[in-house]
Amino acid sequence: MRPAAVLLLLMALPSTDLNAAAQSRVVSRGRKWVATWAASAHGPYPSGNASAQPVLDFALGPPERGAVDQTFRLIVKPDLWGRRVRLRFSNAFGTQRVTLDDVFVGVQSSGGNVIAGTNARVVFDRGRKTLTLAPGATTFSDPVDLPVATGGNRRLLAGRKLAVSFHVVGATGPMTWHAKALTTSYVTAPHAGSHGGDENDDAFPYTTTSWYFLDAVDVEAPEHTGLVVCFGDSITDGTASTLNGDDRWPDVLSRRLHAAYGERFSVVNAGIGGNQVVGPASYSTSSPFAGGPSALSRLERDVLSLSGVSSVIWLEGINDLSAGATAEAVIAGFKEGVTRLRAHGRVRVIGATITSSVGATTASGTPENDVKRKTINEFIRTGGLFDGVADFDAATRDPQTGALKDAFQPNSTTGGAGDRLHPNRAGYHAMGSAIDLALLAPDRHE
Repeated sequence: MRPAAVLLLLMALPSTDLNAAAQSRVVSRGRKWVATWAASAHGPYPSGNASAQPVLDFALGPPERGAVDQTFRLIVKPDLWGRRVRLRFSNAFGTQRVTLDDVFVGVQSSGGNVIAGTNARVVFDRGRKTLTLAPGATTFSDPVDLPVATGGNRRLLAGRKLAVSFHVVGATGPMTWHAKALTTSYVTAPHAGSHGGDENDDAFPYTTTSWYFLDAVDVEAPEHTGLVVCFGDSITDGTASTLNGDDRWPDVLSRRLHAAYGERFSVVNAGIGGNQVVGPASYSTSSPFAGGPSALSRLERDVLSLSGVSSVIWLEGINDLSAGATAEAVIAGFKEGVTRLRAHGRVRVIGATITSSVGATTASGTPENDVKRKTINEFIRTGGLFDGVADFDAATRDPQTGALKDAFQPNSTTGGAGDRLHPNRAGYHAMGSAIDLALLAPDRHE
């Protein structure tokens, strides 16, 4: 898109007679808020499993101090574009109050640059330019108008990304983050001050492949729009997919759904590398588990709190087996999780079979774990718990060896032979293509 053709982004005028929570829910008649991007926060930086991460010693302070008087420019890809958006920031794993100011959102040009005329200020609590998050808090911004995303312009924006910029005031302390973004974002030097309003990236010399503080973006969409949440571990998060390639299996599913149903769906990724269904038994920010809190303990925050949830595709369990869990424990976890999801309302839950780890160099690759994996997969296929099945195992397994097909193993992120556990771009394409779109068809939600 040519910069001259981009309309100016305008701020939504905040209502003076509504509190902040009500303000953030206001939508036009016949429309609703739907998550268009999400990233599950899993712990304080640097715990977790980042991919292709540069050394951040020069970009960020020690973990206990965090970022100091500097600006982040996070690059995120909306699944749906629309006239208005709102941003959700999280201090879920922080130990002190975090203050952000000079928050902006615009359309990424290239690198850390923003298309001229699209960088709009974001405000909070009916017009405040500063947001302070208490430890554990999560807050939406006021709505922001995006005239550039109206009408036929949305076709030109498909596949483009937003640049969300914010300045941290003082020192953040431990930073809530999502390690495995597999997307390049940009950071100024410590003590560099506020640069969120800059359209160029001159002040952003450092890169990171993670997201910080931002955990969701909503779009105002027609009220019939459905949200598909892809819930799981590193194989949903996208380990071994292409850096900046947007070729995780949820990305492939998204493109298929939009080709079939237009803008009737949004697809977001709620995967966390290393996540388990039932473990760890407890989670502490003072001694964080790399895979974050268990799926069951994060279900409310990372799935049900997202705007407009209609379907969940759940792929998980291999990390539980690596940690010594029994097949019965994982199955019991699925039963509990599905019960809680259905209690939320008309949420359909698709169970995904666990892909093979035969020959993997990690603990998941043992013959004993493969037996347990097959037991879980048989339950997913025939146990009657789920509303449908995505048979990722059948789509990726070599029937002769029982392992991932050879073509699905070379690592698409960093190169090399792969780890025989995580599929690559080709493997994720096979997974995303194996999902029966009829399970998610619009008439199933109306």
